[in-house]
Amino acid sequence: MAWQPPGKNCGLCGAKTCRAFLEMVRSGERSYPDCPFYQETVGEQAAQDLSDILGNAYDFVLDPVPGEPSARKIVLPFRPDLVERWGIAEGDIVLGRPMGAGCPVQHVLRVIEANPVTGVLTTHVVGPAFSRGASCHDVQAYHMIGFEGIARTVRRPPTFGMRQRFLPGFCMMALTHTGVTNMVIERPEGLLIRVEDVRL
Repeated sequence: MAWQPPGKNCGLCGAKTCRAFLEMVRSGERSYPDCPFYQETVGEQAAQDLSDILGNAYDFVLDPVPGEPSARKIVLPFRPDLVERWGIAEGDIVLGRPMGAGCPVQHVLRVIEANPVTGVLTTHVVGPAFSRGASCHDVQAYHMIGFEGIARTVRRPPTFGMRQRFLPGFCMMALTHTGVTNMVIERPEGLLIRVEDVRL
């Protein structure tokens, strides 16, 4: 099995997305070591997939639904009125930090759906390259409502109603999160789950 970039879309390799990076590798414009997450062997990647950067074990990795850049992230800005006031809509780029989860990293999100009444935004994490030179809405901080994506079991499958440790596949810090699984749907591509009450 060939090495695959982690899907973080960090832009450090010079490409906007991991998919674009792979295209650049195929065309000869880049090579695998240009990715800061590159590992020489798939065995190293498999070993990394058992625990986070601090050595904490997790039950599953939350991957994107096929065809999407990351798992879906549902957020509520601290100022939900800004969604209506600024006219935040599908396709917009939003910047902010997930305060309740305790993450120190500002996230760059692309809006999938925006509810002007509640202020809830359903987004994809797209990485910092998307905010460079682009028009962005900086909401500063937001509440984490939850994640939706395909669970890739590492130790234990997601269990409805249970708080479990998981790794969002797009997490730039590669840190284990915890959350309560409140939706589990079997699909041909795997288990589609929703995790809420997310904490680091």
